[in-house]
Amino acid sequence: KAYTYSNTLAMSYTTRDTTKLLSDYSSSDGEAEETEMRSPVASDPIRVTSHTADDSDEEPLSPMGVVTCTINGEVHENAEPTSRKVCQPVVHFEGSSFEPTATREYTLEYTTNQRKKYYDDFHTIDWVRDRTRDRVRHKRLETSKLLSCKGWLLQFWDAGAGWLIVFLIGISSALIAGVLDITTEWITDVKEGWCELRHYYNKEGCCWLSNSSSHGLEGCPAWKSWATIAGIQDSSEAYVFNYAIYVLFAIVFTGLAGLFVLTLAPYASGSGIAEVKTILSGFVIRGHLGAKTFLVKSIGLPLAVGSGLTVGKEGPLVHIACCCGNMFTRLFPKYHYNEAKKREVLSAAAAAGISMAFGAPVGGVLFSLEEVSYYFPHKVMWRTFFAAMTAAFTLQVMNPYFSGNLVVFYANYDHQWHLFEVIPFMMIGAFGGLFGAFFIKFNLMWSKLRKKKFSKFPYPLIEVLLITLITALLVYPNEYSRGSATEMISILFSQCGPQDNTDLCAYNLTTAYEISEQYHDTQALPEVGTAMWKITLAMFVRIILMVFTIGIKVPAGLFVPSMFIGACFGRVLGVGVEQLAFMYRDSNFFSIFCSPKNTCVTPGLYAMIGSAAALAGVTRMSVSLVVIMFELTGGLTYIVPIMVAVMVAKWVGDALVKEGIYDALIRFNGYPFLSNKEDDLTTQVHFARDVMRPQKEDPPLTTVDLAECTIGSLGQLVLETGFFGFPCVLSTESQLLAGFITRKDIQLILEQVDRSEESIDNTSRVFFLDSGHMRKVTQETQEATAPCVSFRGLMDPAPFQISDQTPVDTVIEMFRKLGLRQVLVSHNGRLLGIITKKDLLNHISEVHKENPDSIRFH
Repeated sequence: KAYTYSNTLAMSYTTRDTTKLLSDYSSSDGEAEETEMRSPVASDPIRVTSHTADDSDEEPLSPMGVVTCTINGEVHENAEPTSRKVCQPVVHFEGSSFEPTATREYTLEYTTNQRKKYYDDFHTIDWVRDRTRDRVRHKRLETSKLLSCKGWLLQFWDAGAGWLIVFLIGISSALIAGVLDITTEWITDVKEGWCELRHYYNKEGCCWLSNSSSHGLEGCPAWKSWATIAGIQDSSEAYVFNYAIYVLFAIVFTGLAGLFVLTLAPYASGSGIAEVKTILSGFVIRGHLGAKTFLVKSIGLPLAVGSGLTVGKEGPLVHIACCCGNMFTRLFPKYHYNEAKKREVLSAAAAAGISMAFGAPVGGVLFSLEEVSYYFPHKVMWRTFFAAMTAAFTLQVMNPYFSGNLVVFYANYDHQWHLFEVIPFMMIGAFGGLFGAFFIKFNLMWSKLRKKKFSKFPYPLIEVLLITLITALLVYPNEYSRGSATEMISILFSQCGPQDNTDLCAYNLTTAYEISEQYHDTQALPEVGTAMWKITLAMFVRIILMVFTIGIKVPAGLFVPSMFIGACFGRVLGVGVEQLAFMYRDSNFFSIFCSPKNTCVTPGLYAMIGSAAALAGVTRMSVSLVVIMFELTGGLTYIVPIMVAVMVAKWVGDALVKEGIYDALIRFNGYPFLSNKEDDLTTQVHFARDVMRPQKEDPPLTTVDLAECTIGSLGQLVLETGFFGFPCVLSTESQLLAGFITRKDIQLILEQVDRSEESIDNTSRVFFLDSGHMRKVTQETQEATAPCVSFRGLMDPAPFQISDQTPVDTVIEMFRKLGLRQVLVSHNGRLLGIITKKDLLNHISEVHKENPDSIRFH
């Protein structure tokens, strides 16, 4: 025989494997016979044909590849020489594989519940798998559109489902936010008194109802304090009685909120933004966005905020909006059964939450993009914008504050800022960074102690009641910390006018009228100094209380407390700069910047910038925060001061604590979150082999041996291990990688196997026909009485794999950009190990000299 050789198969398909595969199917002399078998490496089927040949000289095989056999001048491809007069089978790839006779085929079909709970709790989704499934579904719809009118209607409904669901989210979340705003204001005011005309009116509404012009801290005639209702006339006794009622109501409200959270929905505690951020990155936390959590948070939030605790409702509104989005996905199967598509809806819901919390739809979109979303394609951005716009419009129609504004602390200034004010603006930014670093550091320290010592019931409830008692006792004597934080922020943001009669606006108006023709600003009376001391005291009290309050088992946000603290510092500094400008009004310095007849310094502007700086120091938000504050003021004039303060706050905060509060809480809870913001590149050079599992001290990697795979071995694999999936190899000896199969798919397909037939048992061989995995079929398999089982399409024949020499920095970028759950590590086609997101995060922690065991989930 004369032989020529060609390397027509994949590189990993060796001549030795080809020889063994083809030798098992050599045929005897006679006519050509044809059957089908599978290539060990290709997904296409192989047609095998044998031919009778004449005698000729034999030549040695090529060291790699498959052979073409020339017999009497006729070329037979992929033939193997033997000492017999038979040219071995010719191999053709065509699309189906060999399988022994009496093979039963099973195709994996998911039930409704199986599709819904494909991923286990506290596990990371496979973004690539879910996006691939959605593309297949979309192609099926495109094909059906061409076949029938019904298919066209289905495709049209599918295209509009995304817009419909975000529209529903925007409307429903805004309606809920409006009701919560009204309820919170009433609960806040009812601690101090009762509306005589309408019991369900809050203090401001009661004053409007009685046509009273007094809406300040002193109240109005229609609003009755509890001491007045009780008939107590003595001022000292009335003060003590009102004090006691205030403390009593605060304890009752927070006690109810904490009891609801601890007994019904533990996930309703806190703001929920850290968990929402983790969920949007692909992590599964079942129940966190469920109906029970939504109900408990909606009830407990007004109780917690209205009790006077150092918490806000703006952050939890993001969580509530995401709960609405998660519940609405149940009406749309393409979102409900696909975790990757569901997260597109949740991104839009998060934007709607910020939109209705601050009345800032554009800021909500940027918040979703910058702070919480992990996967944010172009179409998601437009739907997010539509959801935020719908939420803001609905809240505007509701007008919950009866002022035409979407928030209580809306500010509008009509004075320009001056260049010399950049210095105090930078000082405000530095304070914001220092405050944020202080809060993050000590709040995490207290959270660790709480988790270690006070995590079991009833300690969390006792903590809630104790902190409420201390808060009520400390904040009641100070009028600037007693009322609603949003109302106090509104007062600090405001400009003083002739009609204001509070200590904060006690200026010498007579002096102002006398010098108005020549000088700027006015002289502050001693009452202003008293107000500044009260505001400073309220700020420090709230800082300490915020450290211990954020994290207790009640619905609690930190946006408003941070803004209140920053507003206090900004107002005090603003008044100081204002009086400095007045005292040295004749100096050349202030004469350059400040013109007569115009206000030179606006303390309310300083308060607003302080709010932005404090919030930036705590959350490390930047662009979205600037836009939110811009939408609150309604003018472009003050964008530059806000940007200066926010950037300085972020620089100072990052220099002291490298991450914001939400990233810190994610790390504290051990969630597998790979941030897009952090720069994890190091000067040390590490490769994939340094990160993968197993290492030398680890047990060997658990794999599926396709050459010896049976029903029993798959069942034993599922029972004895708890891994998410398993790499598939052609054989244990070769370790040639063939694909990847998930644990859930194995469980589901085994449930579908008909075990009622006596012929199918644990010894039945399993073949993955679409994966081209069968390297050989032994004589024992052909003679076995139990039929073989075919699991068509169960194995992923093209998993993500990298070389063991791949730099870790490249692996990190792959996980970030592609949303990978795991990647397989190989060397020359042979499987070495696997890298999961948890392995990667543990390696990053080791590089940064942190606790590598802090990541608790995959």
